Amino acid sequence: MDVRNGMGLRPLGTSAAEFEQDLLSNLYYRRGTTVESASTQDAYETLALTVRDRLAERRVRTAAAHYAANPRWVYYLSAEYLLGKQLEQNMLYSGTDRIARVAMKQLGLDPDEVEGLDIEPGLGNGGLGRLAACLLDAMATLDIPAVGYGIRYDLGIFKQAFKDGAQVEKPDDWTYQGNPWEFPAPDDQQTVFFYGHTERDENGRTQWIPGEIVLGEPSHMLVPGHGTDTVNIVRLWRARGSESSFDLSRFSAGQYAEAVDEAVHAENISKVLYPDDSTELGRELRLKQQYFLVSCSLRDIIRRFRLRNTDWAEFPKKTVIQLNDTHPTLAIPELMRLLVDEEGLGWDLAWALTKQTFAYTCHTLLPEALETWPVHMFERLLPRHLEIVYEINERFLAEVRDRFPGDVDRLRRMSIIQEEPERRVRMANLAVVGTQAVNGVAELHSQLLAETTLRDFADLWPTKFHNVTNGISPRRFIKLANPTLSSLITEGLGSDAWINDLDQLTGLERLTGDAAFREKWRAVKRANKVRLGLGDPDSLTDVMIKRFHEYKRQQLNLLHIITLYQRIKASPGRAYAPRTVLFAGKAAPAYHAAKHIIRLINAVAAVIDADPAVSPYLKVVFPPNYNVTLGSLIIPAADLSEQISLAGKEASGTGNMKLALNGALTIGTLDGANIEIRDRVGADNFFLFGLDTPAALELRHGGAYQPRAFYEQDEELRSALDAILDGKFLGVGREVAESLLGRDEYLTLADYRSYIDCQEQVEKAWADTEQWTTSSILNTARSGFFSADRTVRDYAAGIWHVSPVQVTR
Repeated sequence: MDVRNGMGLRPLGTSAAEFEQDLLSNLYYRRGTTVESASTQDAYETLALTVRDRLAERRVRTAAAHYAANPRWVYYLSAEYLLGKQLEQNMLYSGTDRIARVAMKQLGLDPDEVEGLDIEPGLGNGGLGRLAACLLDAMATLDIPAVGYGIRYDLGIFKQAFKDGAQVEKPDDWTYQGNPWEFPAPDDQQTVFFYGHTERDENGRTQWIPGEIVLGEPSHMLVPGHGTDTVNIVRLWRARGSESSFDLSRFSAGQYAEAVDEAVHAENISKVLYPDDSTELGRELRLKQQYFLVSCSLRDIIRRFRLRNTDWAEFPKKTVIQLNDTHPTLAIPELMRLLVDEEGLGWDLAWALTKQTFAYTCHTLLPEALETWPVHMFERLLPRHLEIVYEINERFLAEVRDRFPGDVDRLRRMSIIQEEPERRVRMANLAVVGTQAVNGVAELHSQLLAETTLRDFADLWPTKFHNVTNGISPRRFIKLANPTLSSLITEGLGSDAWINDLDQLTGLERLTGDAAFREKWRAVKRANKVRLGLGDPDSLTDVMIKRFHEYKRQQLNLLHIITLYQRIKASPGRAYAPRTVLFAGKAAPAYHAAKHIIRLINAVAAVIDADPAVSPYLKVVFPPNYNVTLGSLIIPAADLSEQISLAGKEASGTGNMKLALNGALTIGTLDGANIEIRDRVGADNFFLFGLDTPAALELRHGGAYQPRAFYEQDEELRSALDAILDGKFLGVGREVAESLLGRDEYLTLADYRSYIDCQEQVEKAWADTEQWTTSSILNTARSGFFSADRTVRDYAAGIWHVSPVQVTR
């Protein structure tokens, strides 16, 4: 037996033959079948387990190194993780990508067919969840001790389909055939309370007497680093009914549904990501989800702390908890409850420890998007927590009064409790008050947070506010998503070290003058378009992939499409550059305005496709159910990246970074991380249009904006909107046009002409093939800053104050 670090671990093979033997062993002893009788699903599960074994061995050594070092840990709390498929990434990170395919072929298995069965975990939806996944990847790659905490949703967000062009939501039963990447740990269950009331015990300590008890059952998935032996974990909680939740007497009486009602009620907590909040019950379920996540996670964090520590004064020295948006903000009063009610600490000490432990990432600038909860719901569901929030707020407002005496308006704005028009708990205010650091996710976003959205708090605590610009994983979004471009980059740079040091991409700049390299670059892009299967691989591939929201302005892109359509119809003899416009993304089930935009896009696409005078030059496609897997096909094929949100509304964006990294040129406003992308790739390699943030604020000042005036003054805009109003696109979209003419909250009509003119610049630039290729290469070469590795280094140095722990063999 090979004894390594005293752990007595059997060595796992590094050759194809040894991998094949391990594969057969797992097939026999863990799947209980043979090569001759194994299904493709058996082969997939066995392959996954064999790859997982190699990561699990590294995980054992990682845990041992972390236990010995007793470091400060990063605990990342997030409502969602958009991880993407695991098999291909885990094979790359475990160094088995080549030998696994050889071993499968030796056993008569088709590697592509087997790998095609890998599923995408339904744990996230949009940029928030993908950022969380990228940061976990980067933390492991940089050897930072970390655990991600989340909820193990049974059905994820939803599968998107279209019926008559309208979005239809279907369940995403992603674990129907199991999840081989998951390690269940039912023995580590946590108990979570809801409802009930509070009482004082004989010692004067407050006790929460719950009205409902739910169990949190954990499992974890491995998060390996690339080019290192570190393997961290993401721990996921699944809600279970308590032992008494099954009523045997009712079942025996034939009341089968009633017998399991309590268990079903409990398990609904982890059933679906972001349940529809258009009803009171839906909103309450969301609040229950949030508390369930933080209650389970904090108890687990405390358990981990106590493995090596006993002094509570050491807690913030060993623990930093990052709140990914306001969803986990209940962790602040929950930690206070645990410290004061269960551990017996005094309020002042508990509050000092709490504030030193937490940090908060704010992901929005929209005041209406800052999360709040009705006090009556909060009190009914979490009675003890409301008492704690009231106490936090009272002490905080006393501090504000001392600093700004007589400023009643400031007190009203800063209070954690909103009084009018309804009493609500302001979660963003609580998140700022209860943390040691607050950060935005792009330079403009962080500036506007401090100057507008959270200005009062920045006045009080200016040093608490930071900027950490988002980043993306180069392993996932270029190495795996775009293997042909990765190979070309490695060929051009002479090494693949750039994968973990993205700044090395600057070496590509010297190759922009190499005609042969430019030709190879174009060939890679064209091959990626063929792989995507859009039709004409020589057309300009114009991509807008993101969650549907009015501020992101998919409707502006749509108006441009209609304008192009009408221009082609009016002047059929003109030579037009063929363009394929691709949309992808989901709208929240209750977000009807966004769903109207989706239906109109599909209607316009159908009309254009059916028109032989237009379809050779213009094509609109909308593949359903956008996720990491689909994005990994679209992003490498994109020529033009649509980042057209109203300036001052997008926090950062990460899709813009992925597209630029893969050589797409951006058309965009000065919003979010677009500003930093433009600064780095160069203004000549970026198509800028539209109002900037001050101009947008000025236009809307005092409600003076009149969208109809832009409609009346611009003939092409008027014609495009009239076509919708007149029902020329299958009678669909009147709601979209009327909304734009009536309120146009995000200044779509004000930016229309600038956007149309900028798109004409795009068309002219596209005609110069060599210059476009040079700009494409420069976008990739200058995108190194947007690595998630850099993002994590910024967090580690400026907010977390953590150091790496090396894992030795």
